[in-house]
Amino acid sequence: MIRSFGSVVFLAAALLVSGVANAQSWQDGKHYRTLDNPVRTASDSGVEVAEVFWYGCPHCYNFKPLAEAWEEKAPEYVNYVRLPAALGQSWEPHAYAFYALEAMGELDKVHDALFNALAGERRPLNSAETLADFVADYGVDAQEFVDTYNSFGVRARVQQAQSKIRGARITGTPTMLVNGKYVVSASMAGSHENVLQVVEYLAEQEQAGAE
Repeated sequence: MIRSFGSVVFLAAALLVSGVANAQSWQDGKHYRTLDNPVRTASDSGVEVAEVFWYGCPHCYNFKPLAEAWEEKAPEYVNYVRLPAALGQSWEPHAYAFYALEAMGELDKVHDALFNALAGERRPLNSAETLADFVADYGVDAQEFVDTYNSFGVRARVQQAQSKIRGARITGTPTMLVNGKYVVSASMAGSHENVLQVVEYLAEQEQAGAE
């Protein structure tokens, strides 16, 4: 019994040391990038973790369930937000759609479906009208969607998001932006799973520094 208990303690200690060593192995400039000029976060409290994505991105489509699982178990101090990227002209309608649906309170109805249609099926939903027809199939009022899509408020939200993305020098998706200071992508971290481990490490460091 004594040896069994000792083995458990030894194993727990070994796992703890392994976890610490793993966290310490994340290197700035290799697994993540620190911004010379941080960008503003939406809130002054907590740690903002922003997922920069595009509905038509297959990598974002694959990353989505992992990111959602991480978001669900994230500490309370994490403010998880999504930033739809418009890195090309063809991406812009989808960023407008995201903020239009968010403003209408209808995003949850269509978020998954837009990913499936654009990244999974590569459907040509590239205008307010084609997107309106699509979201109408999910119970969203098509005319209200078009009006909101074309509103000043949505245009401002899209511009703010793109300004933040450009300020962070983000050129691909999916990319994670931690507290407006750190950029993490799979090409740097090595995998989608590693991205979330690095994000968690950086978020913990930011929270510890704020206490």
